[in-house]
Amino acid sequence: MTTVDRIEIKKNTDQLNYEDFLGGITRIVTIARVERGRKEAQYDIAIEGDDRYWRPPATVLKLLVSAWGDDASTWAGRSAELYGDPDVMMAGKKVGGIRVSRLSHIAAPISANLSETRGKRKVHTVDPIAAPPTETAIACATDKGQLGAWWREFPNLRTVIEARVAEIDAAEEPAEADQ
Repeated sequence: MTTVDRIEIKKNTDQLNYEDFLGGITRIVTIARVERGRKEAQYDIAIEGDDRYWRPPATVLKLLVSAWGDDASTWAGRSAELYGDPDVMMAGKKVGGIRVSRLSHIAAPISANLSETRGKRKVHTVDPIAAPPTETAIACATDKGQLGAWWREFPNLRTVIEARVAEIDAAEEPAEADQ
């Protein structure tokens, strides 16, 4: 019998949905490419390591353009931290949606006064995401607290980080055995 630690419910869909972020879940995604939208959204943003698309609404696209410019070919390799916002409205009803809290490739927080609903504007602010550590930086790290922070912050580097922690643990074992 196989037991599980966490329950992950995945909808049969080709896009990220608000429900993917319930319970305060956030996710840092790295953009693989931007394509013309094939469904209801203007653009489909392919995500590295995921077969689903992120289809941001116009408000979020305006925020991305404000931060990164309108040349979508430069967005590949950039990252965004996404979260679920239960207050997103559609047709006068709260339906929830995906918003951005942090972006890579910005030096300081960026704010934009964007349309929230017809006739109503709201200031949206995104903070910078620290650049991910290089594999060399991970290989040289000795602070397991820092490695743990990187592990949480950069899921795509978890395998490399876990290997480094295992190396540190293995190096500490003989010292403990001598006691």
